[in-house]
Order: sequence, then structure tokens, then C-alpha cells
Amino acid sequence: MDIKAESLKKHYEWQGKIEVVSRCPVETREDMSLAYTPGVAEACLAIKDNVNKSFELTRRSNLVAVVTDGTAVLGLGDIGPEAGMPVMEGKCALFKAFADVDAFPLCIKSKDVDEIVRTIYLLSGSFGGINLEDIGAPRCFEIEKKLKEICDIPIFHDDQHGTAVVVLSGVINALKVVKKDIKDVKIVVNGLGAAGTAISKMLIAAGAQNMVLVDKAGIISPEDEFLGEERKALAECTNPEKLKGELSVAIKNADVFVGVSAPNILSAQMVQSMNKDAIVFAMANPTPEIMPDVAKEAGARIVGTGRSDFPNQINNVLVFPGMFRGALDCGATAITEGMKLAAAYALANHISESELNEENIIPSALDRSVAFEIAQAVKSAAVKEGVIRK
Repeated sequence: MDIKAESLKKHYEWQGKIEVVSRCPVETREDMSLAYTPGVAEACLAIKDNVNKSFELTRRSNLVAVVTDGTAVLGLGDIGPEAGMPVMEGKCALFKAFADVDAFPLCIKSKDVDEIVRTIYLLSGSFGGINLEDIGAPRCFEIEKKLKEICDIPIFHDDQHGTAVVVLSGVINALKVVKKDIKDVKIVVNGLGAAGTAISKMLIAAGAQNMVLVDKAGIISPEDEFLGEERKALAECTNPEKLKGELSVAIKNADVFVGVSAPNILSAQMVQSMNKDAIVFAMANPTPEIMPDVAKEAGARIVGTGRSDFPNQINNVLVFPGMFRGALDCGATAITEGMKLAAAYALANHISESELNEENIIPSALDRSVAFEIAQAVKSAAVKEGVIRK
């Protein structure tokens, strides 16, 4: 099957992947009076007196906005908000299928940070959470930060944090297989866009102490100009050996490689320079930084990619449905680092140690039970941290 041609054909047939379905009957005069006027006024007045009642008397408690500006769409780049709509609809379909979360796409025709923030804030009273999607760096960092400051519902940039959670989960289990400790290993992250930056922060939060981060200009250091606030902070706490140079320098004697960068950028020779039992997560799509067979032949023991046609698919569909299911169910007002770490460990623990092996370090992206395990962990963390609506 030519999947691209078939997908386009299906999109013409579907004419959209989601629809709105009524949850109440509208068959009789009494139905009309209960769902709409005059009866609906009582629900309106109850919310007027206590705005939090909107989570009980409307679908807000189960409704997430999937928001993009169309500037970083699925490896296609800046294609515009309308062109990003099929991806946002797909995301909404996954929310419903995997966690029974209702989601609605919002594609904003602006690249101005403050305009996007203001637009989302003005609409936030209609939703229980906001999933930012396919927004280019560094604007995505600014938008998320500003929204967190002014909104009282969870704000989650999936390209950053969903990816970071699933990568950490994969690293946790891969290290179990090779019997290494995250505090002792050298980890190289190549590509410091939204995903790479968040992955680096989450690995550090989980205990990684020897991280070397590489972008297009090479290994980052605090002296570099134009790093931006997020990457500047990472430069201050990474690269303990003060290495300088390109990826080939960074990768020597590394235990773990995480790539969110460009096709074929990691050579077999680089993998050969890594430590024994090397772990390689090559997640550029559709062509990874190194093909799995090449990495294995060069000495990598465990290889993961973003693709479904190879073992160990590192896919954030394993994270965002359960993350929002848990946050919505407990009335969370934010998504914290603790909630993300809880999700990562829940995802890792979904595979028992007896089932772990080189080609089974992460659950299948189609495993429907994952979302509800993550939801339970996220709820517990939110309650523990006190970030729930009173």
C-alpha cells in the first residue's frame, strides 16, 4: 500500500476525522426545555455564582483544546494553520480513542507570541486543558510559560513534554536491560529544539549527571551566543568534561544517544566509539539519525526510533491521552514536573522486568491500557502536590 496516497484518499472520504455528537436527547418539547430554554438558565445561574461549576454542568471537564499556529507541523515545517488542521484533527481522534477525552482543534492565524497567548487565554474558559501542538521553537517556550502564568487549567506542549516523558521511560527500561544506572551513564542529546530541550531537562530531573547536548553548531556551552533562556540554563548544568566540537566528539564513550534532529547524522563509526551496551534512540522522522540495522551492526545493543515499522517505537501517543485523562479527572490546575515524572515511571513500569528485552523496552503505541495507568499516576502526583481545583 502507498500509505501517503491512501491517506489522502481517506481524508477526502472522511472530510474530517472528528465530529460533535449530542449527549442529551432533543426529541420532545420537554427535551428542548431541559437542554435549552427555559431550563438551561438554572445551569447558567449556578455557574454565574460559582465559575467552577462550569466543570460540573458543562462538558468542560472533559474537553481539551489542541492548538497550533502551523509553524512546526510533523516535520513539514511552517505550512500554516489551515494546513496543520489534519494533524490537529488526528490528535483529537487519538485523545478520544485512547482516553475518552474530547478534544477540539484550534488553528490560530498568527505567529505573534502575545497574540497567540491572548487568543488562547480568552478561550480557556471553554476548556479543561490546553494541548499546544506543532509550534516552532523558541516561541513555543514563551507561549507555554506565559499561558501557565495566567491560566488556571493544565497547559501542556506535547512536542516538548509528551516526547520527554516517553523518552525518559524508554531510557529507564533500556538501562535496566543493560544494568546501568542513570546517575553513572553519559547521555548525548542531539537536536535542541522543543523536544530535545524538554528531553534534556527531564533526564536531568530523573538523575542524569553527565549530559552532553549538541545542536547544529556543535556541543553547547554557557559562552555560546544566541542560545536563548532555556538552552542557556541547560548549558550551565551539562557537559561536565567541557568538551568542544561536533557530535563525533560528544559521542565518544557515551552510553546513551538521543536524537531529535536530522536524518543519517549519526554514523556507524560514531556508534562504534560509544561504550559497550550502547543505547541509541534515533527519532528523526521519517528517516532516523541512523537506521536500526546499521546501529546494531556497529555495536548498539538497544535501538529505538519514532517509527512503527521497527521495534521500540518512541511515540508520545503513549503519554498525552493518559496525561490529560489524569489531569482532567482530578481537576488539576496545572501539569507539574512531578506529574510528568510520575507518568514516565508509570509508563516504564507497564512492562514487567521479566518481559524487558532489547526489543521490548516500551509498550506498543496501540496498547489501550497504558493511558489509564498513566492517568492514575498523574492524578496521585497532582493530589500530592496540591495542584487540584478546590
